[in-house]
Amino acid sequence: MGGESRTAWVNLQGHVWDTLPGNSITGESRSLSVATSISACVYPSSACNQILTIVNFDLVTGNRALTMDRLYPATLALIERYTLPEMGELWTDEYKFKTWLQVEIAVCEAQAELGRIPQAAVDEIKAKANFDVARILEIEAEVRHDVIAFLTNVNEYVGDAGRYIHLGMTSSDVLDTALSLQIVASHQVLLSHVEKLIQAIRNKAQDHRDTVMIGRSHGIHAEPMTFGFKLAGWLAEVLRHRERLCRIQDEISVGQISGAVGTYANIDPEIESLTCQKLGLKPDTASTQVISRDVHAEFMTTLAGLAASIERFAVEIRNLQRTDVLEVEEFFAKGQKGSSAMPHKRNPIKSERLTGLARIIRTNALAALENVALWHERDISHSSVERVIFPDSCILMHFMLVETTKLVQNLQVYPDNMKRNMNMYGGVVFSQRVLLSLVEKGIAREDAYRIVQQCAHAAWNVEGGDFQTLISQDPQVKENLSADEIKEAFNPDYQLRNLDKVYQRLGI
Repeated sequence: MGGESRTAWVNLQGHVWDTLPGNSITGESRSLSVATSISACVYPSSACNQILTIVNFDLVTGNRALTMDRLYPATLALIERYTLPEMGELWTDEYKFKTWLQVEIAVCEAQAELGRIPQAAVDEIKAKANFDVARILEIEAEVRHDVIAFLTNVNEYVGDAGRYIHLGMTSSDVLDTALSLQIVASHQVLLSHVEKLIQAIRNKAQDHRDTVMIGRSHGIHAEPMTFGFKLAGWLAEVLRHRERLCRIQDEISVGQISGAVGTYANIDPEIESLTCQKLGLKPDTASTQVISRDVHAEFMTTLAGLAASIERFAVEIRNLQRTDVLEVEEFFAKGQKGSSAMPHKRNPIKSERLTGLARIIRTNALAALENVALWHERDISHSSVERVIFPDSCILMHFMLVETTKLVQNLQVYPDNMKRNMNMYGGVVFSQRVLLSLVEKGIAREDAYRIVQQCAHAAWNVEGGDFQTLISQDPQVKENLSADEIKEAFNPDYQLRNLDKVYQRLGI
């Protein structure tokens, strides 16, 4: 093996990897048996695109050289499984570098408008400026600085006019302003899918305005309601989340071009204003060297709230799909399998998946809050966190919205089972109506409560238990209520008579 050099494929997807000195990555090789001897100087983002590369590695000396002539896109298992193209594209390295270039060109245009640099140079920059992801990674492997690597690569395309790029700026001017562009673009995608979810819930609620079911408190049968009313609560909740998303749109649309520590020492505040205007942003009121992370935390906590609501809906579906309840059921496709061992199983896997993903988004929101406290005017402790939490949360939130919309649209509803469950033990859930009917006849409330409770508990959890029959046979009840009055007390229309007011508020 002395002096032997081999070319190895290094795939970080699904493999155990560690950070080595120099930020290289140790990964398991498909072509070499010694996992610890393969390393590639690449820097995977959370989206982890383009991390499959070719490495030349000397098995004896450990010397390695990165050959960037070929790069292949790959994603980590989590992201690959839950990434939909519409959102995933916004968090690729390709899109990230496009936003960086967008910011740099906008600054150049602003500089020219104020006469700080030649317009001809800007025209040349705009005509020639480009980048190559593979080349940026190659340079970064040497310089250990992503923005410098990017600027070096751009200047390879631009040539002499490139000396006017990045004048008076710091890396954070590019990174934070470009990140805002990514967040704003992601926000728009999420908002559009919130609208689709709203419509799906509203349509399903309209379909089941009058579908009677039992309401539950503490998991115990309480009083009649409708499935449409349950969905009305979901709709109202998502409408509030839409309002929150709309409200933060202005807050997240913020950029900074203020230079080192944010004092505008080497760049005019007018440059910032013009640049942000061109990018559809507003200047940060008072940045340090970075945009204060409370802005980003607000965005992430808003997503966390939406995810929490989706989890609430998912948990409700899971409970209502239990075999002994079976009032609703996730759509089960032809050919779908529920269990490797038990052929009868039809599991609420979509709702369970949504429940789990919500936990990630809420956890990421906590990480965003931890990012608010940086040292002095900046450090980069937030950077590594944001490379994970922003793409992960945006990608997962998008997936959750799409999945929840489909779940609601295709939800199987079983009114007969709802009616059956509501009337268990002879309609004990109508106990309050019987109680109030007796009070209206002049019986003391405590006495009426005792009578009704005695009959209800006699029917509860008893085979053939029939609360309505027991009430109808009770001497004190018969003395005060006619047969028609007793029958009317068991009519669910009484409990439902005011629901139209709620439906009207929500356009159901």
